Amino acid sequence: MNKNFRFSGSNFLKLEELGVRASVVLRRAGLPQGFIDQPRVLLNTEELFALWRAVGEVSTNPAIGLQLGTETRTERFHPIGLAALSSENFGAAIDQMARYKQLTCPEEILQEKDDQNDQKKVWSIQFRWLLADEVEPPVLIECCFAWVLSLARHGTGTRLSPLRVEFVQHRAHVKTIERHFGCLVVCGGPRNAIVFRAADAERPFVTRNAELLAMLAPQFEKELKQENEDENFVERVRVGIQQQLTGRRPTIEDIADALHISSRTLQRRLQDEGSSFQRVLEEARHQLARHYLNNSVLELNEAAYLLGYEDSNSFVRAFRTWEGVPPARWREMQRAQAAS
Repeated sequence: MNKNFRFSGSNFLKLEELGVRASVVLRRAGLPQGFIDQPRVLLNTEELFALWRAVGEVSTNPAIGLQLGTETRTERFHPIGLAALSSENFGAAIDQMARYKQLTCPEEILQEKDDQNDQKKVWSIQFRWLLADEVEPPVLIECCFAWVLSLARHGTGTRLSPLRVEFVQHRAHVKTIERHFGCLVVCGGPRNAIVFRAADAERPFVTRNAELLAMLAPQFEKELKQENEDENFVERVRVGIQQQLTGRRPTIEDIADALHISSRTLQRRLQDEGSSFQRVLEEARHQLARHYLNNSVLELNEAAYLLGYEDSNSFVRAFRTWEGVPPARWREMQRAQAAS
């Protein structure tokens, strides 16, 4: 897993175009002024969040995240974005992004298709920052969702709108967000998600370019293979566990199958790196627990279920071991810190 975000220098240019001084943003974020002149900078998760918080604090426009995430010019899409636009439909484009995003940053795109009460299939898209220890900046979330909408509209050549956009935190500019997305905005929900009709995934892309995709995809696959070979094995196991921690505790056999090795080989390689499957499992749970408590309104029993614990008491005991305080108290402390 790539531990750094590749932040394009073109983002600083776009800030200036929107009337936001990039130098002031960098100063507020505690980052070097020299970043402005670089075509690309590498940021860890803490630095990235500080940068996006600073954008929200410096800008007088509450919708700055929506504007930064909106793109209509094909030449401004980065290579992975171009691969997405070259896909056959909207669903395939998001699949491309989800697969190749790990080349550029420790971030996941999560997709889920489900039935609503009216039995209509819905398709939700979420972003998860894998190494985050704090609440996701609202401006960053809005930028990501606006970018998904840009991809959808640019690719389909239509004014496609989602069913709704969901936020955990309250937004003072809800009406502005609703006009931008053309749909209902729900605040105080259990997650940050942009939700489409499941049928929207099949919408064909007028930007489809099979020849360009055939050129880009092999290079990305080569880089992905190299990334996996270079990646710390413990981290690969941790990520594999987190991907399967969805209401059940994955076994060592489950993870070995996902990594295409035997459970004995997995156990030996972890031992060679001074670790064990149980230790990595707890590290994966700890990291996900912080994410759930920071960025959702999940009840403790719901978080415990998602993390594969038999009951909430087991989760509370484990969390006290990790953080020294119960999860409810830790959540209160984090929200108070974010509010200040």
